[in-house]
Amino acid sequence: MVVKKKKVEKEIVEAVDESFSDDERVGKTKEDSKITKLDDLPGIGPVTIEKLREAHFEDLMSIAVASAGVLSDVAGITEATANKAIAAARDAMELGFISAEEVSNKRKSITKITIGSTEVDKLIGGGIESQGITECFGEFGSGKSQIAMQLAVNVQLPVDQGGLDGYCVFIDTENTFRPERIKQIAEARGLDPEKVMKKIMVARAFTSDHQMLLAEKISDLIKDKKLPVKLIIMDSMMGLFRSEYAGRGTLATRQQKLNKHIHTLQKLADLHNIAIYITNQVMSRPDIFFGNPTAAIGGHILHHACQFRIYLRKGKAGKRIARLIDSPYLPEGEAIFKVTEKGIEDA
Repeated sequence: MVVKKKKVEKEIVEAVDESFSDDERVGKTKEDSKITKLDDLPGIGPVTIEKLREAHFEDLMSIAVASAGVLSDVAGITEATANKAIAAARDAMELGFISAEEVSNKRKSITKITIGSTEVDKLIGGGIESQGITECFGEFGSGKSQIAMQLAVNVQLPVDQGGLDGYCVFIDTENTFRPERIKQIAEARGLDPEKVMKKIMVARAFTSDHQMLLAEKISDLIKDKKLPVKLIIMDSMMGLFRSEYAGRGTLATRQQKLNKHIHTLQKLADLHNIAIYITNQVMSRPDIFFGNPTAAIGGHILHHACQFRIYLRKGKAGKRIARLIDSPYLPEGEAIFKVTEKGIEDA
């Protein structure tokens, strides 16, 4: 009887021992082990991981740069658990201060896409930069959408021709995308129009929420479908926000949503070394009696988020003028170009 009791106790001990991991048997916890993936984060189980991945939190960096409130909402965990996971992810990623020399070395991975005009390229430092957002704003017919379609073709060019040999994602909010124009530009560049169009992923957004959702789904194209996306175009950024949020009473809500949207785009640019090109509308300012009475919409949130801001306006004899309004390291200046059947060219 005593022997049988000892045998049962031994089986229970073995069963309990098997329920623990090797680290836990030697007194280690999940927090103590080296963190290399989401599964290693403290307080994060399989169900939580699934929720995080559905919300496009798929690696440690995305957790490290998130806020506790956002993680708590999307994963259904407490803010304390979210803070713990974020802290662990930040420690694993070794986020902190680095030297300016290291920043300079990291910036060597930045790539650029030619606009088609050597003068405009020179104005903005060689082309549209990856890892950043470039905004073009101006009146209708100033060339914003024409540059967008030109870039959608140019990004597919070889690197030595000013391209990145990659795909383009084009989110159309104003029904401006025209495959006929893409074919025209591609033929002028000596490219096969059918092959070019297959590498441009187009989505039509009908509401601002739809626009934001499409931006979030771009990571699926990159990770699930393995598409080498090198350029994201948003034409235009503010059109739907402007129509849906009218009046000062809705301004705060609009700007909060816009802030989230623009940070989604910047995150894609940073994580995947993608160039972001957005077009923007303008408004008239009747209080301005001298100088240019037009101003870009979107407020300070949008304008601070864009690294390059270019104002386009019509010139004489069909010419267009591009003025660099803001850049982190380039001086203000102007360049003249023209829009022809071949696309964007020097005037």
